[in-house]
Amino acid sequence: MASILEHMFDYDEAALIERIATLEREKSAAAAAQARATARLDELRRAAEAAAGVPARKRGRGLASEVALARRDCPNKGGRHLGFARALVHEMPHTLAALECGVLSEWRATLIVRESACLSVDDRRVLDEEMCADMSKLDGLGDNRIEADAKKIAYRLDPQAVVDRAAKAASERNVSCRPAPDAMTYVTALLPVGQGVAVYAALKRSADTTFDDRSRGQVMADTLVERVTGRPADSATPVAVNLVITDESLLGGDDVPADIAGYGPVPASVGRHLVNAAVSDKRSKATLRRLYRHPRSGALVAMESRKRLFPKGLATFINLRDGTCRTPYCNAPIRHRDHAEPARRGGPTSAVNGLGECEACNYAKEAPGWRVITSTDEQGRHGAQFTTPTGARYSSVAPPLPGLTVVDVSTLEVRIGIELAAMGHAA
Repeated sequence: MASILEHMFDYDEAALIERIATLEREKSAAAAAQARATARLDELRRAAEAAAGVPARKRGRGLASEVALARRDCPNKGGRHLGFARALVHEMPHTLAALECGVLSEWRATLIVRESACLSVDDRRVLDEEMCADMSKLDGLGDNRIEADAKKIAYRLDPQAVVDRAAKAASERNVSCRPAPDAMTYVTALLPVGQGVAVYAALKRSADTTFDDRSRGQVMADTLVERVTGRPADSATPVAVNLVITDESLLGGDDVPADIAGYGPVPASVGRHLVNAAVSDKRSKATLRRLYRHPRSGALVAMESRKRLFPKGLATFINLRDGTCRTPYCNAPIRHRDHAEPARRGGPTSAVNGLGECEACNYAKEAPGWRVITSTDEQGRHGAQFTTPTGARYSSVAPPLPGLTVVDVSTLEVRIGIELAAMGHAA
């Protein structure tokens, strides 16, 4: 890699453009090779499980998570990678060929596969041939055009399948939350088109009839908060929010960032504002719970609990310690508190053996061949090692809590630092 970078200094602009184009084609070819490898892995795993007498409905369980881990991707995308590979290799040879030679990017191939998902295998092959058999037709087509053309063909081949998929999509409505820059957050609602348009129109109407110093976008955002929570947008909401902040930052003596469970780090001033708002609003109730972190690693090692039921307090401890799902590369919210060593095998109900996981990852590791081992080191850091059925190993460590860490410095290091500083002054 170093030699390639060195040679690039000798390239002129035209050569650099050609290099960029070549690398893009190689990325597409690599994606096609990944698809072939993934489909073959699926075949081998299912054949082995069939030979072992595993029921058909249980074959391949956990494989999507293995694929995601191998790609250093979140497990939620593993199913998409696996379905993409099966479709390309077994049902859509022209799309696969276009991907292999770089005419299609992986994302554009994904769009074609996605829009054909509701079709029968025969109709899917027809769409594949119409879209990609003549690769020259794909030149110059962007994402939107690729998606639109695939939709048109799918609807022409099987209108009822497209309508049925749209009807089924309504059952997948949901609301999600993810961090945004500058201590903001994206709250996204996936709704049927009628409801979504109605919600937006109602917020827009509120902005059209409100006249103050706020912008239209601010009025719409505040109206959304007020209608969902039933309270003014500038008041504290009586909903449990786990805010982790050091005592120094809380009292204004330090500016170490705080951490909001399910969101991530926020400036100390934002954390103080949230606490002050909850304390000053008589309609809200703020409860303080002491967390004990290791001074060197920042790991959560204990928690003062106001609950009498140990399991519920332990679940809260695990939630605060892990933050999000502990499967490597998965940042999904915690839904299950699970035993790393299953209870049926004698695994204890303890903080060390406990893991915060999303639902999908918890179920994936229950498949045959998976194993998870947890431990804590001398500084209280909680680690988990995941071993997949192929023997691949992946590790995760619980994130440190807010606060400065203590670093041990040896006498020799101190002397070296003093001598270097003296040499700097002498120079």
